[in-house]
Amino acid sequence: MAIVNIEEFELLIEKQPSCLQTMPKAMQALWYDNKGDWHQAHEIVQNANDADSAWVHAYLHRQEGDLNNARYWYRRSHQPEFSGEFRQEWEQIASVLLNKVHSYGC
Repeated sequence: MAIVNIEEFELLIEKQPSCLQTMPKAMQALWYDNKGDWHQAHEIVQNANDADSAWVHAYLHRQEGDLNNARYWYRRSHQPEFSGEFRQEWEQIASVLLNKVHSYGC
């Protein structure tokens, strides 16, 4: 299944979790966060060194309420601090990451 938009990514979350291992760490973390597993999402991105993972890391700490830590990770990701709803930020990050590679295949 090729993933090209948020709706297809969310469908993958329900239908084909085995595809998770083929995705970049940032996308894996978003997957776990969307499934309600904040701790697993955080575990995945906390040791990653890329800017996309740092962005997801920032989002996760904002969600946790740890704004100082979130601000640090926003700076590391070169992304502005987000102030809207968590779902809006999740969708923004997912859209940007999906657009970077145009599709994920499983």
